[in-house]
Amino acid sequence: MNGENFGASERLVNAAYVRQGAQGRRAHELRLRALLEQGKCPEDGWDESTIELFLHELAIMDSNNFLGNCGVGEREGRVASGMVARRHYRLIHGIGRSGDISAVQPKAAGSSLLNKLTNSVVLDIIKLAGVRTVTNCFVVPMATGMSLTLCFLTLRHKRPKAKYIIWPRIDQKSCFKSMITAGFEPVVIENVLEGDELRTDVKAVEAKIQDLGAENVLCVHSTTSCFAPRVPDRLEELAVICSNYDIPHIVNNAYGVQSSKCMHLIQQGARVGRIDAFIQSLDKNFMVPVGGAIIAGFNDSFIHDISKMYPGRASASPSLDVLITLLSLGESGYRQLLKERKEMFSYLSSQLRKLAEVYKERLLNTPHNPISLAMSLENLDKHSDMAVTQLGSMLFTRQVSGARVVPLGSLQTVNNYTFKGFMSHTNYYPCAYLNAASAIGMKKQDVDLFLKRLEKCMKTFRKEKSNGKDVPEMDNCTKHTSAGETED
Repeated sequence: MNGENFGASERLVNAAYVRQGAQGRRAHELRLRALLEQGKCPEDGWDESTIELFLHELAIMDSNNFLGNCGVGEREGRVASGMVARRHYRLIHGIGRSGDISAVQPKAAGSSLLNKLTNSVVLDIIKLAGVRTVTNCFVVPMATGMSLTLCFLTLRHKRPKAKYIIWPRIDQKSCFKSMITAGFEPVVIENVLEGDELRTDVKAVEAKIQDLGAENVLCVHSTTSCFAPRVPDRLEELAVICSNYDIPHIVNNAYGVQSSKCMHLIQQGARVGRIDAFIQSLDKNFMVPVGGAIIAGFNDSFIHDISKMYPGRASASPSLDVLITLLSLGESGYRQLLKERKEMFSYLSSQLRKLAEVYKERLLNTPHNPISLAMSLENLDKHSDMAVTQLGSMLFTRQVSGARVVPLGSLQTVNNYTFKGFMSHTNYYPCAYLNAASAIGMKKQDVDLFLKRLEKCMKTFRKEKSNGKDVPEMDNCTKHTSAGETED
């Protein structure tokens, strides 16, 4: 409804009532105007009616929704199912063009505007979360692993002689496979044990660069967010090394946006040395469906080169999901989620420590890991060779997801490379342990229920031990070392 239409409405309805309705719509439009002019996440979240109005306005700017459109090409935004069309708010054309995922589509002005606004709003949130000097970012419809691969493929054109990627070890298959898929040879740098923590061996990284030759190294591939007892890499020291040897530095920041400590490490690394790009998952940081990531960095040219490396158009679904979410939350809502996550981390830490003491275990001391915790299972491991994996199975069948039990001495072969002590980030960690994480969106009731179910499982082992019996049966299910899929 524009001014002319409201004027015409006054012939049918009392003018005072129509003006009041026009004022109501004007309130929605002022929000839209502020978003378009500023390109920032609103301070306060929008109601659903405003968001739906906005998405409808974007959709009718796309050619497939033109009333008189006549499409004779192979890609004209045709959708067979009305349910599918509604699911996507009739934004069917996707984002980007064949040569650049960030490019504007001539026949999809609305979808193109959605893409530009999403990238702008997400950039604003990354700054809010702690990386103040980030200059550019874009949402890509791939999860973290494939997004890392895209970055490595972009670097291939800049460093054609390079064949190695220096990688401080983290036991997640997607990180390792991202390098293999890009056609490079990962050079695994084992972590060093400092107290209970596994930390970056900075001297080994530099020595390996000198051994291989800097010109033969594509990049250093470091990590922030990870499972304890591993902690975020020493990003500042790595960034200085990369700067000194003129080697690119790619950071896997998978679920680090929710952690001010992880974001601070990236900010400081870029300040004192070199970080070319950092990649983060949409689902882990913004509570949207799996399938998207954010590639961000401090050099507009390099980030644009990565976007141009993406072949073809792309799905707009991840961009649409995260834009709706951030408009719903607003900056204040997202800040509140970050605050609550920190509170839940402290609560989970204190309660897990108490439970560990009851069963003569301990909460491992990992102060440099701001998201994940680890409780030793040393005494449980003495109970039986199968006790640790049995605990994982028991938690899984009791609908505890996300927790991981890590036994000693596991072997895992990934693309012909065999990891000893797989899942523990080192060949020989001193004890078996259980992981739990305080991620964004976790509530107190989640912590309480997890601890209640964990205690029931631990009591079962104590009872069996006191009766001199073997470990209980596997609850008629497959053995699990993990109480949920955590391989991304």
